[in-house]
Amino acid sequence: MAPSLAQAYRRRWWMAVTAIMENLLFSAVLLGWASLLIMLKNEGFYSHLCIGWSTYGSVASQQTFSTRILSCVEQDEILNLGFTIGSFLLSAATLPLGILMDRYGPRPLRLVGSSCFAASCAMMAVAAYDPAVLSVLIFFAVSFNGFGGICLTFTSLTVSPTISSRYRSTSATSSGSFPASEVTFHLIYDVGVSFRLIMWVWTGMACMVFLNCYLNWPGESFPAPEDNRYTSVQPLHENLTLIQSSSVPFCQSVCSPIFLWSILTMAVTQLRLIFFMGAMNKMIEFLVMHGDPHPSEELRKIVKEQVGFYSSIFGAIQLLCLLTCPLIGYIMDWRMEESSSWGSQSDHPKRDRKIQKLTNAIKAFIFTNLLLVVFGIISLIDNLPLQVRKILNNNGIMDLSLLPSSCRYPANHFGTLTGLQSMISAAFALLQQPLFILMVGHLSGDAYWINVGLLILSLACFLLPGYLFYHRKNLIREKAHRDTATAQPGTDNVLTQSESGLSQTQANGLSA
Repeated sequence: MAPSLAQAYRRRWWMAVTAIMENLLFSAVLLGWASLLIMLKNEGFYSHLCIGWSTYGSVASQQTFSTRILSCVEQDEILNLGFTIGSFLLSAATLPLGILMDRYGPRPLRLVGSSCFAASCAMMAVAAYDPAVLSVLIFFAVSFNGFGGICLTFTSLTVSPTISSRYRSTSATSSGSFPASEVTFHLIYDVGVSFRLIMWVWTGMACMVFLNCYLNWPGESFPAPEDNRYTSVQPLHENLTLIQSSSVPFCQSVCSPIFLWSILTMAVTQLRLIFFMGAMNKMIEFLVMHGDPHPSEELRKIVKEQVGFYSSIFGAIQLLCLLTCPLIGYIMDWRMEESSSWGSQSDHPKRDRKIQKLTNAIKAFIFTNLLLVVFGIISLIDNLPLQVRKILNNNGIMDLSLLPSSCRYPANHFGTLTGLQSMISAAFALLQQPLFILMVGHLSGDAYWINVGLLILSLACFLLPGYLFYHRKNLIREKAHRDTATAQPGTDNVLTQSESGLSQTQANGLSA
């Protein structure tokens, strides 16, 4: 039987800490594909496709499956297809999850998510016993892994409002533990623990997550801080409060310019990041071999060492998300305490809350897009040590890509709109599979021209902060008109100005 809200509230610190730990261990393991791919190849998944082919390219080889675990283009393509499916579910599932969580609360979704993650680890462990026959299970495993991971991440955010004094830090740390979980498997595998043992242990740990949720998570959602946002407004401003709290229609939010530009920005960013995660190992191979179709054994050994080294660096750097996400959360709330919603009374002039949120969002998006452009430029440089800088940029882009969304959408549709945006961008990111096939096939592992195209596409992301800047200027102009009208006697002018400002705001799909 699910505990009541009162019982769950008394356990809120336990729930918050365990949610962060569970995110760190389970949520986005699939995004550490560069490391997981090495493990799958070492275990022989789909290596039977490489019998009679050399490790690099399509030159015939006399080596057999029994003497060495082979790697080939066909194996890379089919394993990357599994990553594409899993990463798609990791993002696309946010829309139905948002709708279901609004209706049924986080408890059933978290129970289902932990069960799916346990099943995914169990399937990978079973498949590793006979990969030549059971490799097909990897597709079901990564699908369950992606869905289960996003269930745990999405539901963990609901516990943050219970810790009001640490709301921002808890929410940001929970978000940071999502990408940091990429390093989980690889660190343990590198010390010599077998792949099957890792999978079985994680299966048992996922069952403990199920038990923890069953015993401690309530059957209904925790109320958000915004639920009582307007209860303390004085009766003198009752009419203004009624206007301010009116909700924005869903269709109007979907068709708003801000939402449409946000979809474009998120889609391009996700395609850029997902392609890098899926193709990182092959790009490192090309930087070492420079397209040599007949590499020597010594060169192959160097390639293996370099791929393992940079994959480890990629995973370790993701742990920085635990530090950078709270910092970015603080930046997003910059000077928000000095701001006030329109209609509040104060002896000292304050910043307009909506304008300040837009200002913070513009800064965050410009910074994110600059990182994305620098990321693309570094990708074009044939210098292997410099790619570490690109990995650092990838870390910053992942942190920033989702956090600014809190300022754009009305609270009554926030979950649905965020989920819809993630699903559409995930569908666009499916293009990474044909791009990967093009790279390992026709381009012989050289991703230069693909990176050039993605760099040009990344410039379109600046359209969103450009529109936000235009919208911010309109809000500043409206605020100046309101202030002028407020200084004049009579309330009719005030209500007229507020109604016109509200209509302009709703036209952009924002909450007032």
